[in-house]
Amino acid sequence: MPTIFVNFVTMKKMQKYSSAVFIALIIVSCGSGEKNEIKDTSEVVKGCFYSYNHTSSVLEWTAFKFTEKTGVKGTFNEIIVESAQASSDEPLSLLKGLKFKIPTSSVETQNEERNGKISGIFFKTLLTDTIRGLLKSIDSKKGTATIVIEMNGKTKEVPGKCLLEKGLFSFTSSIDVNDWNGSAAIKALNIACKDLHTGTDGKSKLWSTVDLSFKTELMSDCD
Repeated sequence: MPTIFVNFVTMKKMQKYSSAVFIALIIVSCGSGEKNEIKDTSEVVKGCFYSYNHTSSVLEWTAFKFTEKTGVKGTFNEIIVESAQASSDEPLSLLKGLKFKIPTSSVETQNEERNGKISGIFFKTLLTDTIRGLLKSIDSKKGTATIVIEMNGKTKEVPGKCLLEKGLFSFTSSIDVNDWNGSAAIKALNIACKDLHTGTDGKSKLWSTVDLSFKTELMSDCD
């Protein structure tokens, strides 16, 4: 099974690309309509072979602080993706079963102090140095997909919306870290960042919900 190493250096650089085919999760420190449908494989252009273009992949998470739920965005600088096949004439077959590993020490929020607190407080309390998962299933009729995320010794399926059009794949969802027994980690991080999580109402709040967005672009080679 070939292994693809994906490195994301900065959010500014990442935003130049279309985002990714995986999933992930995280929390913020200190500091989802319309029905989408995936095109059926029968609509794929004959004579074309597709491959996973990891350089175009972007994962973005949005965590929330303050009672009014103000979003703070972030990502990870390193994602290791394992693809079951190098290329296929069916784009969906490249996406199904993709496995990923995310070193939590690579969290990136464009703030070094916040990065350190997320890695050293939240994930340390969560006992998670690596987030693992896979893209379990895609429903081409409903425009939905399910990923599996493993953290803190717990594995949970996460449903979300997805779209595959002209080689561009996107997945969006929202998770609650309490599903991975993350309440202690949330509390520890909020205590460490109490002042920065205090809104205009004078209350310090770090939400357990996190929005996820993953996009990628498949490369095509047509006869």
